[in-house]
Amino acid sequence: MGGVGTRQMLAADPGAVEARLRAACLALPRTDEIVSHGIPAFRVAGKMFAYYRHDHHGDGLTAVCVKTSGRDEQEMLLEADPDLFSWPAYIGPSGWIAMSLAGEDLDWTHVEARLLSSWRLAAPKRLQAI
Repeated sequence: MGGVGTRQMLAADPGAVEARLRAACLALPRTDEIVSHGIPAFRVAGKMFAYYRHDHHGDGLTAVCVKTSGRDEQEMLLEADPDLFSWPAYIGPSGWIAMSLAGEDLDWTHVEARLLSSWRLAAPKRLQAI
């Protein structure tokens, strides 16, 4: 499966990116944050819906990993925007996709929409009315 796009994708200020991502994740209902495998991870009702990665194992990416509905959606996202989406190590086969959080022109509305989609895939049905 495909790797990363053609440009380096590390955020210039990873602390600010992480803080903004944290705020977006924790604004969703019934969410919390834990450290999983040494990185910030966000859960809804105990189920993971997002991981923040910055140069994870030297991959040159600042990204959020989010859940997808499966292989078809992963492939569609990778094909539609290979500079934004990439195949995440370890969790890609389980339906996750990495979304770059680098670049000054990052569309945070798009990031928040992907977070909400991921949250909905992880959340219990009783919470999904938002």
